[in-house]
Amino acid sequence: MKDTIQFFSSIIVLIFVNSCKAQTTSLVAENAKLVQIANEYSFTEGPASDQEGNVYFTDQPNDKIIKWNSSNNSLSVFKEPSGRANGLYFDHNGRLLAAADENNEIWRIDENGKVDTLITNFENKKLNGPNDLWVDLKGGIYFTDPYYQRSYWDRTTAELTNKNVYYILPNSNTVFIAATNLVQPNGIIGTPDGKTLYVADIGDQKTYAYTVTENGNLTDRKLFTTMGSDGMTIDNKGNIYLTGNGVTIFNSKGEKIHHIPINEEWTANVTFGGKNQDILFITAKGSIYTLQMNVTGVRYTY
Repeated sequence: MKDTIQFFSSIIVLIFVNSCKAQTTSLVAENAKLVQIANEYSFTEGPASDQEGNVYFTDQPNDKIIKWNSSNNSLSVFKEPSGRANGLYFDHNGRLLAAADENNEIWRIDENGKVDTLITNFENKKLNGPNDLWVDLKGGIYFTDPYYQRSYWDRTTAELTNKNVYYILPNSNTVFIAATNLVQPNGIIGTPDGKTLYVADIGDQKTYAYTVTENGNLTDRKLFTTMGSDGMTIDNKGNIYLTGNGVTIFNSKGEKIHHIPINEEWTANVTFGGKNQDILFITAKGSIYTLQMNVTGVRYTY
């Protein structure tokens, strides 16, 4: 009986290990290699893909937004100066949203680079420093607002007591606090059905999953993993990608399933781009990397 139990236990372990291996190896395309496509920047951040698969990212110290053209793998300056933009995301009308850190604002930028400032303060107090954004199915905008002291600011303290996640109602400039009780909220990404929002609290080394309510509030906070993150993305299998020490991938249950090492001191952010949304686009220190994947992004699939 004991031998039989040990036999079946071994089979179960073997199946589990092989299943994990299969899931891990299926994420990255066969024989794919990490490619450094540029290393000429100071600190790259905030990658966001448009509907054609081009990726826009920021070089915050140099006050630029750069465009990567997915058709020919070329790079060009999209906007300079850029309001010291940090995180980026496209709205449903193809306009680029930017967490404009210089004056602690949220910008909406059209294809010609014209800026419409959406938010400049909260309850007549300057925002801490909008960092990252995500747009829900209705067009509402969630953004994180940590506080990182900048050399180009006149102030040295925050006007707001808390570091929150905010929500801008669709087609308006009305903003309210969607989630609080965070140390330093940073990366943010939602599921394609709009029902779950992940928020990384890098100051507390935790990432949470929230339920998104009909009015935009975030409820039912659950600990997703005991790892914070600078930036985040999600693939079509529901896996969550966190950054910092390379890129660490978790399944929807919060289990670590893969790690992509990056030979840089810090990996800031990550998204999917390319015409088929199957190229992982990684910003790390002064560099940009790409990796061909078997999974895809979800930004333009709903």
